[in-house]
Amino acid sequence: MTRHPSIFVLDTNVLLHDPTALQHFEEHDVVIPITVLEEIDKFKRDQNEIGRNARTASRRLDEVRRMGSLREGVQLEGGGRLRVAFPGEKDTPFSWGEATNDNRILRTVMRMHEEHRDRRVVLVTRDVNMRLKCDALGVRAEDYEHSRISSDEQYRGVFDKEVDAGLVDALHEHEFVPTEIDERYPPQSFLVLRSLSDPSHTALARVSADRTGLRRVARHREGAWGIVPRNKEQLFAMELLLDPEVELVTLNGMAGTGKTLLAIACGLRLAADEHQYRKVLVSRPIFPLGRDVGFLPGDLNEKMNPWMQPIFDNLEFLLSSRPEPGRSRQPVYQYLLDKQIVEVEALTYIRGRSIPQQFLIIDEAQNLTPHEIKTVLTRAGDGTKVVLTGDPYQIDNPYVDEVSNGLTYAVEQFKKVGSAGHVTLRKGERSKLAELAAQLL
Repeated sequence: MTRHPSIFVLDTNVLLHDPTALQHFEEHDVVIPITVLEEIDKFKRDQNEIGRNARTASRRLDEVRRMGSLREGVQLEGGGRLRVAFPGEKDTPFSWGEATNDNRILRTVMRMHEEHRDRRVVLVTRDVNMRLKCDALGVRAEDYEHSRISSDEQYRGVFDKEVDAGLVDALHEHEFVPTEIDERYPPQSFLVLRSLSDPSHTALARVSADRTGLRRVARHREGAWGIVPRNKEQLFAMELLLDPEVELVTLNGMAGTGKTLLAIACGLRLAADEHQYRKVLVSRPIFPLGRDVGFLPGDLNEKMNPWMQPIFDNLEFLLSSRPEPGRSRQPVYQYLLDKQIVEVEALTYIRGRSIPQQFLIIDEAQNLTPHEIKTVLTRAGDGTKVVLTGDPYQIDNPYVDEVSNGLTYAVEQFKKVGSAGHVTLRKGERSKLAELAAQLL
């Protein structure tokens, strides 16, 4: 029995999330309800990532239109056909709900389901409620899975491994030990090695960039600007942050694990003390927690202060342990800003820039889309180190989730690259209350 290709009906949020979605359905047919085009048109004028995606989606559809009629169907590269569906006389009338755009899209899906009984008709949507409605109506619906990583499969950068006692002894004696590396362990990943004969006999190692052996993890007792690692994950993070050969470091973990503080402390050590970088540039996307406070008065710096206060809090904490005679302590970090050792700015203005020889920290990177992460990383100039920090389970951007956000995407895409490293921090060090809140709430 020949299996017919499926028919995938795309919701608006799929194209707004990934304007290249049309090319990911291989030999299957793709249907776009006219309502989706109308919704995309409303977003095109927005000066944000959603607006840019809407404009990109429109341009891609226009490129397809030039190859044939969207009403009749146009052949896609994968072998399927793309067409735009208009309301029809056979559309099932609703006896429930209002005549919303969501319900108009559902009518199109139901008509496709009735007309193509021999084929699998699926609504692809990132809207949970739309999937629930489809299930109630007896039609298939799926989430858009391209570039998604299962939360159970997310790369954490740290592995436990039982080995012969000889390898543990060798790492205690030598900084580098040549050995065969299992394919399960990417470059720059960390191994907690335990002796088979004595589990208490351990060593901490890092897989070399070329995967030819293991490097002993340094103790880092001197720390960075008064910050000393309190657990092995923080030690691993500092190992990556202080290594000039690692050009991209990604750190994730729950609130209070020290991601941002470690990144800023190591950046200050490398820029202010060792002069390996011109300055530390810290940026973060602007997403409010809860209701926004509206427009803020003042110049650009005054408007930015509420959004960047978490960065200033970290700077103040670092400098509180390094009193400098003769300096004003209101605020204590102003000296670093005045001397341009540290620069804090909104991520909004990074597009089009070239950022050479800087220690670039992107905080709250879980609120970025994969495309925005690409925009950030392509700004890095020669000699720049980029650090992405965030908690995938504290997301304020309504268009991404814990497995589709830009931070998780970057971790997955760069895990096999020798010049990139990742660590998931697990233990909260802010306070016992903060750690309990992150775990229980």
